[in-house]
Amino acid sequence: MKLGVIGLGKMGTALVEGVLKAEVYQQDDIIGSDVVKKEVAGIDNYQDNQVCSREAETVILAVKPQIIDRVLEEIKDSVRDKLVISIAAGISISHLKQKLPSSTRIVRVMPNAPAVINQGISAYACDTRVTSEDKELVNKLFSGIGEVFEIEESLMNAITALSGSGPAFLYIIMEALADGGVAAGLSREDAIRLSALTMRGAASMVLETKEHPGRLKDMVTSPGGTAIAGIEVMERRGMRGIMMETIREAALKSRELDQTNN
Repeated sequence: MKLGVIGLGKMGTALVEGVLKAEVYQQDDIIGSDVVKKEVAGIDNYQDNQVCSREAETVILAVKPQIIDRVLEEIKDSVRDKLVISIAAGISISHLKQKLPSSTRIVRVMPNAPAVINQGISAYACDTRVTSEDKELVNKLFSGIGEVFEIEESLMNAITALSGSGPAFLYIIMEALADGGVAAGLSREDAIRLSALTMRGAASMVLETKEHPGRLKDMVTSPGGTAIAGIEVMERRGMRGIMMETIREAALKSRELDQTNN
């Protein structure tokens, strides 16, 4: 049983490496295809999507949405009765079903950028033909690059906005915190490192303690102290509302792109 990965860019490469590290497949059981001849974890790169999809029992489409239709046309005759997993952003299951044989089992996955360092989030939705064994395999494959969640496809736009686009929003907040640190006298290098470590630590506390973020915020906020002084500024400037509107707008854009691509 072979796994084929079409598209060996950053995300495709991360998937291959994660799968190997998690020992879901062995090196000889993974094949790839990419227009560029490249070395990825020692797997065979056929540079031919048809060969890759024909030789593999499970096929991952790690390609850009702009070229997905061309790839689907190339592989449609070789994925009958197979599991096809697409991570192409904005491409719905219904669109994939239109382009592939009716016997193809289809899963749509939305991973995010930290997956390239095995700290990602991958949300997936399934076609009705997908079996429980298929879902188990999807969980194993993507757990190699982080956390995995099964969702209804109707929630994919919200996932795209929050976890898919979320890292970009957090990088801006991280940079802003570092700018504040520089303004307060820290070196740029120290400020960025402190900002990143502080965000990582705060996120880890939420996950490990399972406490509500508001309660953890209250634990840091002493009467008349520095934290409440900063929070007062954030509330006065509408930080909460800005972030909520940011996610909502990103979700609307994701829905718009879904409609455009499909």
